Amino acid sequence: MELLEERIRRDGKVKPGNVLKVDSFLNHQMDVELFGEMGKEFRRLFPSKEINKILTIEASGIGIACITAQYFQVPVVFAKKSQSINLDGEQYVTKIESFTHKRVYDVIVAKKFLGKDDHVLIIDDFLANGCAAAGLIDLVKSAGAVVEGVGIAVEKGFQEGGRLLRSKGVRVESLAIVESMNADTGEIIFREQA
Repeated sequence: MELLEERIRRDGKVKPGNVLKVDSFLNHQMDVELFGEMGKEFRRLFPSKEINKILTIEASGIGIACITAQYFQVPVVFAKKSQSINLDGEQYVTKIESFTHKRVYDVIVAKKFLGKDDHVLIIDDFLANGCAAAGLIDLVKSAGAVVEGVGIAVEKGFQEGGRLLRSKGVRVESLAIVESMNADTGEIIFREQA
């Protein structure tokens, strides 16, 4: 998605350790107009009329998922990274290692929000090592639901996550795929997409 790539080139910052900082428009301060265009593109990429839920993980994926859900006219469920008194009843739980935070989370979805009749589109802001998406896929499968695909705003194509998911037959559509980036020069190179 050229609009997203241009924004990353203009406002993104490359940090040591393969970190792409896009907090001014994507995952801290959010550009809702840009999210709207991203939501339209996800709807185009996933035209299935069967999708009846969008699943994401707190916190950075929630904004993108909510705006995308408007184009599908379906609810958003977000997996929580910690147990709270608001979570009641039976739950699906899986472990996810965060690339950004360098820690493992128990990720939780209440069973009443995910069931065998659901056709789920997973939406997230980043795909690096694939752990978050794989964990969300695990939750969907635990519910007996169908994963219709994974929509990612920014994929780090030089890391293994996208390749691993695709090799397992998961349909992954990324709006921008970073092929390489250099913290010294700030250069970001994107993969050509059809």
